[in-house]
Amino acid sequence: MKRLGISIYMEKVDLKTNLEYIEKAGKKGFKRVFTCMMSAQGTKEEVLANLQAITAKAHEYKMEVFMDVGPTILKKYDINMGGSLISLFTGRKNDLQFFVDAGLDGIRIDQSSTGMEEAFLTHNSDKLKIEINMSMDTHFLDLVMDFLPNKDYLYGCHNFYPRGYSGLDWEHFDKTTKSFDKYGLRKAAFINSQEKDAFGPWPANDGLPTLEMHRRLPLDVQAKHMIAYGLIDDIMISNCFPSDEELETVANLDLDTLTLDVVPVEGALDYASSIMFKNMHIFRGDATNKGYAIRSMTRFLYAKADIPAFNTVDIKRGDIIVDNNEYGQYKGEMQIALKDMKNDGRTNVIGRIREEEIFILDYIKPWQKFTLRPVK
Repeated sequence: MKRLGISIYMEKVDLKTNLEYIEKAGKKGFKRVFTCMMSAQGTKEEVLANLQAITAKAHEYKMEVFMDVGPTILKKYDINMGGSLISLFTGRKNDLQFFVDAGLDGIRIDQSSTGMEEAFLTHNSDKLKIEINMSMDTHFLDLVMDFLPNKDYLYGCHNFYPRGYSGLDWEHFDKTTKSFDKYGLRKAAFINSQEKDAFGPWPANDGLPTLEMHRRLPLDVQAKHMIAYGLIDDIMISNCFPSDEELETVANLDLDTLTLDVVPVEGALDYASSIMFKNMHIFRGDATNKGYAIRSMTRFLYAKADIPAFNTVDIKRGDIIVDNNEYGQYKGEMQIALKDMKNDGRTNVIGRIREEEIFILDYIKPWQKFTLRPVK
């Protein structure tokens, strides 16, 4: 099951504000909370008390809470995870007790250790999930898997990147994500709010995405891209705080089926709305011409419909088109144009994909299902 998540940063705002944000997201169906210990401030006891309040509130809404940890902050708070192997074999109280006491569901280990250590940590008696960094293109995960981790308690999570032009490019993101997917592990990545005052854990604040191409895109478009891609299980909003409108648009998405927004052509006949918006679309599996269009299978539903010629202008990438009465057996077939094409009068242009979403068309795969919804 795919899930949405939020992030909170204890040192940036007061506890009441963070709890209100968790409650707001929880009521909208968000199921994960990411927090960061690496920029934590205050005493160990103060950090623990804040975490306990945060996890308690999140658990009211069945939200999992993961915390990012690294060697420097563990040393600062005298939390030694290095003895966990000894704990496993001797039955002694393990070194994860701080995280257990905090009520966390998992910890994200940003910097890798030996591989053996991470694998053995997944067998901890407290059932804490262990999340490792997905953004590094190394064979570290293969090393972890050599030591037979408990895969149910091993997750992967990409980094986020506060500095502009430092985020992952698509090829790197795809390669590292697939390296985790081949083992059937749960995978997370970050998208970022476009709110002017949204912040992350660090002073640099040029947005906070995993993918550089997402940095300036609307939040819901970033989420739709992840949905179209299909391999990310947990889609996390990285910065605080998204606007209520942003939160709502993402919360309303179907995480299992891509939904694209369409601006209908003014004056399009009733059949156009029916074809576009009343059907689940399936990208035909014989995608030999994917270079030109995504072909839906609607002609089998509209074979007897009357579809007169209308708006037979030349076709632009991102246009929604349907073949009219003049196209014989193809009448009623809806397509989404992937390239500009000449129109000989047998095809009606009835709508257009929202401009910010047109790039997502390149990520729709043969046999993938998708829906369309109208926007002004």
